[in-house]
Amino acid sequence: MKKLIMGALMVAAVLGTTAVKAQKLNTLSAKEKKQGWVLLFDGTSTKGWHTYLKSTASPAWGVADGAIGLNQEAKKNGAPGGDLVTDAEYENYELTYEWKISPGGNSGLIFSVHEDPSLSQTYLSGPEMQVIDDAGHPDGKNPKHNAGELYDLIKAPSRPAKPVGEWNSAKLSKKDGHLTLWLNGVKTAETTMGTPEWDALVAKSKFHDWKEFGKHAKGHIALQDHGDDVWYRNIKIRVL
Repeated sequence: MKKLIMGALMVAAVLGTTAVKAQKLNTLSAKEKKQGWVLLFDGTSTKGWHTYLKSTASPAWGVADGAIGLNQEAKKNGAPGGDLVTDAEYENYELTYEWKISPGGNSGLIFSVHEDPSLSQTYLSGPEMQVIDDAGHPDGKNPKHNAGELYDLIKAPSRPAKPVGEWNSAKLSKKDGHLTLWLNGVKTAETTMGTPEWDALVAKSKFHDWKEFGKHAKGHIALQDHGDDVWYRNIKIRVL
């Protein structure tokens, strides 16, 4: 009996150690570092990011509990809004991140963003991987507007988003224009930018007459301010 108890305690200790490691946020494993992954968010600051068309990040985007989030209360108190974009631009890469949306909330991760004063918003040039409370936001009732989808372009085969308030795991791969999206392990979209197939998708979307939309192979990555509280963490990228 004593041996059984000791064995159980050892197993519990191992599991406990594993759980602690699994909960450590915004870090890279030795394997990830070897594979070339880097953090886009350090877990403590907005270093490496700025508000679109600005030189620094608005205090409306704050960091708490290992997540970077948009706080609408801060905006009410005078902090300017706006999408948060990476200082650097990227072309071929794998990107992984986690997001959590507020009840009835809407946001998105926008990529291939061309930052130019002639373009007032990130979405005028960059396609979006949707972040939304499918059940609580009116836009969630529209086809191609659900969580994880390539917004207004491709409808996912299912709705893999977790209930509002829970963390979702997303992945985006972009290589020579070939684009693949996953949400919680489910592939939600696949296409190749700059091809006739892509042009047909855009032609049937709300972006059909937006001259700069999806035209830039290299661009910034943006976290969207859509007017609702939203949180992101474990944002990692590997250049291909």
